[in-house]
Amino acid sequence: MPISKSTYFNIDAENKNTYDAIVIGSGISGGWAAKELCEKGLKTLVLERGRMVEHIKDYPTATKHPWELEHRGRVDAETLRKNPLISKAAGYGEDTKHFFIQDADHPYIQKKPFDWIRGYQVGGKSLTWGRACQRWSKYEFTAPERQGYGMNWPIGYDDIAPWYSHVEKFIGVCGTNDGLDSMPDGEFLPPFQFNCAEDHLSQTIRKKFNRHMVHARWAHLTQPTELHLHQGRGKCQARNLCMRGCPFGGYFSSVSSTLPWAERTGNLTIRPDSVVHSLIYDHAKGKVTGVRVIDSGTGSVHEYYSRILFLNASALNTNLVLLNSTSARFPDGLGNDHGFLGKYIAFHNYRAGAAGILDHFNDKYYTGRNPSEPIIANYRNLGKQEMDYVGGFTTFTGAYRQKGDLKVMEQKCGADLKEAAVLPGPWQIYMYMQGETIPKESNQVRLSKAENDRWGIPLLETEVDYDQNDERMIRDFTEQSQQMLSAAGCTEISVYDTGQAPGLDIHEMGGCRMGTRPENSMLNSWNQLHACKNVFVTDGACMTSTGNQSPSILYMALTARAANHAIEELNKGNL
Repeated sequence: MPISKSTYFNIDAENKNTYDAIVIGSGISGGWAAKELCEKGLKTLVLERGRMVEHIKDYPTATKHPWELEHRGRVDAETLRKNPLISKAAGYGEDTKHFFIQDADHPYIQKKPFDWIRGYQVGGKSLTWGRACQRWSKYEFTAPERQGYGMNWPIGYDDIAPWYSHVEKFIGVCGTNDGLDSMPDGEFLPPFQFNCAEDHLSQTIRKKFNRHMVHARWAHLTQPTELHLHQGRGKCQARNLCMRGCPFGGYFSSVSSTLPWAERTGNLTIRPDSVVHSLIYDHAKGKVTGVRVIDSGTGSVHEYYSRILFLNASALNTNLVLLNSTSARFPDGLGNDHGFLGKYIAFHNYRAGAAGILDHFNDKYYTGRNPSEPIIANYRNLGKQEMDYVGGFTTFTGAYRQKGDLKVMEQKCGADLKEAAVLPGPWQIYMYMQGETIPKESNQVRLSKAENDRWGIPLLETEVDYDQNDERMIRDFTEQSQQMLSAAGCTEISVYDTGQAPGLDIHEMGGCRMGTRPENSMLNSWNQLHACKNVFVTDGACMTSTGNQSPSILYMALTARAANHAIEELNKGNL
């Protein structure tokens, strides 16, 4: 069910400018905040700095064939010249670039190289996310203190497990229950099946290494339930064109699922093109009373008011908003009594990978364009430190056949070359890492004191880098990947380290971390600012540590949990 124009043209609400709740950001976590708050009867305003996007209507390339794209999907030279940063993003192409920013429109200052990947529109990066939905293990909430590289979370797995289930049932996650400590089971739809080479690799790894290559968990409707059909979504067609926007609603995004669901309640108002300048703090009341917004088109300034506020602008933008929300009470940013705001920024390490040729199963092939891939569950430092580095890593992997055997083709010409080109080449197996990184005080963001954006808001300065722990983890990953590929019978094995800057993983986290008390954190166990209890932060900024699993479903679960707590506190008169 698409979001209608009337959703954000609510004359009565606009005149009053007052709501029960305001949500800043409409992406993965912001959409969940809106859904939960609206369902419970709260008149909710969602502020989005980008343009309006409606499900199906605003997916211009969703059903185009390659020959219908001017450059057959490739990015033209002029676009690359103007966008050297955003064009590095995974999935960026001629068919998806409308869901990414343009570099010149949104500058920031890199004190150290950091690739900040952004998509500003209703739905945010939920339109272009990778869709991996592994649960954190019980160990990841306590590993930082046990292994001496940080502090524990104020919550554990048991606190978040029912909210994982709540989210999984609604968004639709395919996968298998494997009984693994490192990757807990959940509420799953049937998975996409392994091909023969993947099945061979999985059996080899389990037999020779006692490691587990299993179906990863992906936000795809392989077998929609009545709940998903009621959302207006349908079965994933295995086109693997997800980042164009899925007209079938086969994968989860805010614009296909949570926001339309919130709209049905009659409690939702969306205001796109709204750049949040700062939060308005009332010293007498000891709380935030509203939001100051700049219209991105006209430059006009508006103020909106609410009883509670959810910050879901994406991790670094959430830090920016809080840092820019200064007052006599909070001269260094809202809630920043102890100087933690903007510090302990972290990310996931995606630098390393490996690949090899598998000279088996040459009489077999596969059908469809599987939008998922298997995963080798973390096998390092699980529950105890056993390596010369801390933390662990997830390994994404998969197998496919090349289009044509290049070695054969280079020896052919004419009709023989044409015939060779249509035959499949050998199987290839790949692996790449998603490694945990250490949140450090030195990894931080701050506001520029000299440069502003076109709306007069200070530019964000990023100062984030790798460390020796990352280097040691990369070395171990590449060694182990080579061994696993060799054991599976692969030849021509290669490994790589891209050396890419932090940020390209698109999993930036931290800066407004959860903790047990104001002296060690910005947020309490319910994602509330310690110093301003009616403000909740539930996007990546709230992360105390990164873990090795993909974080998006944790953001969603934390958001649902915090929203329901906020409603309970409102009903008790505590907010």
